[in-house]
Amino acid sequence: MSTRRALFFSFLDRYSALVLSIVSSILVARLLTPAEIGVFSVTMVFIAFISSMRDLGAGQYLVQEQDLTPARIRATWTVFLGTGLFMSLVVLAAAYPVARFYQEPRMVEIMWVISINFALTPFGSITYAWLMRDMRFDALAIMRFGGSLAGAFTSVFLAWKGHGPISLAYGNLLATVVNALISLRFRPAALEWLPGLQDVRRVIAFGSKISATGLIWNVASGAPEMILGKLQSLTAAGLYSRGNGLAQMFQRMILDATQSVALPMFAKEQREIGNINEPLLRVVSYVTALGWSFYIGLALLAFPMIRLLYGDQWDESVNLTRLLAVGWAIGLPAAMCPNALMATGHANRILGISLVVVPIQVLCMGLGAMMSLEGAGIGYVASQICTAPIWLVVTQRVIKFEWGSLLRVLAKSMGIAIVVALAPVTAVIFYGLRPESNVAPLLLAGPIGIALFWAAARWLRHPIQEEIDRLTTEVQMQLQLRWRKYFSD
Repeated sequence: MSTRRALFFSFLDRYSALVLSIVSSILVARLLTPAEIGVFSVTMVFIAFISSMRDLGAGQYLVQEQDLTPARIRATWTVFLGTGLFMSLVVLAAAYPVARFYQEPRMVEIMWVISINFALTPFGSITYAWLMRDMRFDALAIMRFGGSLAGAFTSVFLAWKGHGPISLAYGNLLATVVNALISLRFRPAALEWLPGLQDVRRVIAFGSKISATGLIWNVASGAPEMILGKLQSLTAAGLYSRGNGLAQMFQRMILDATQSVALPMFAKEQREIGNINEPLLRVVSYVTALGWSFYIGLALLAFPMIRLLYGDQWDESVNLTRLLAVGWAIGLPAAMCPNALMATGHANRILGISLVVVPIQVLCMGLGAMMSLEGAGIGYVASQICTAPIWLVVTQRVIKFEWGSLLRVLAKSMGIAIVVALAPVTAVIFYGLRPESNVAPLLLAGPIGIALFWAAARWLRHPIQEEIDRLTTEVQMQLQLRWRKYFSD
């Protein structure tokens, strides 16, 4: 599958899942209280720590291994199965201690349900990794959409029936079950069902570094909710979870899809050409142009967006969302650095950088979260100011891209973002930062922002304009073909 076709299906996958996620989040936010969502989100922080080690990086190993033999495939399957079962038992054992720590008995049942997830996940994960290696994003989209649909429907239905935060846990479980069942349709014959012990050490040697890195980053991302939930209230943790979810919308809309394609694309470029400078800078240019435009709009229009999506019971998360948007914008130039390092076989570098930057992030966000909800957001901004340059410096030393080329790319992206910012600024001038109408400022800023983005990309000759032109040409060709076929029939 070509890179552009892979990107198309990857974005289709992410956007379909995003639509489901937004709809279910809107409904759940009105069916559950901030405290109930806080119970689930804090529980999932602990689950995230454990899930970092659930496959010991076997999936990433399968994607990047250049000499993939049958023995190594069986060894990867062994690691998936073994870690899945082990982590399931760990979650079961941790249920009561975690619930006692937060004095919240509802956490026990949530962790029991989630523990089943770990035992079932390997059956879909190995197929997912294989399809990722082959860049079969059409099949991946079907797998993820089926699971997301089942999970969203289950969560909303059970919440509507009054089952509280456990509704979200059952939604996660059903999503895993459906994903695993659909994966059977796409599981290739090369993925044998019989595990094998040969080369297990090779899989673990690579993957353990990835898992350790994931664990470190989960500590960083979960620290604010853990601290808020313990030192302030589970309501504060719920407010943080919802505000952070909105701030992460760009990651879910664009960044996740781009990263899922970037890793195998970078790995392929490295195998065939031995250099990924050009594709890395091209992807960075796309991400920053879109991301900076999005986050400026979110920072200015956070109030109507939260009111429209979640309701007025989440108003306290508005200022936090604005701060998180600033932090995400600062970190965007370095967003592709881990993918570039992993694709070139530098898992050790990723782990080393993480050991440096994560303590900085935890310290900044932890100190802020100890003071207030907004303090957690200020801490995140400070952490990105400190850590993003570290990622870029180390990646440049390994990949050896030119600083001048990166700065030129970022300058054009910033130019686009500044022009696009005129749209939300206009909406604020007309309606204010806390408008009475939630829809009007968004309807004003959205279409104008899109038009300004297109104009600025063309004016500044940004690399993303080539993709816009190519997409426009393909759409026009398809419309012409359909038009001719309609009249010929």
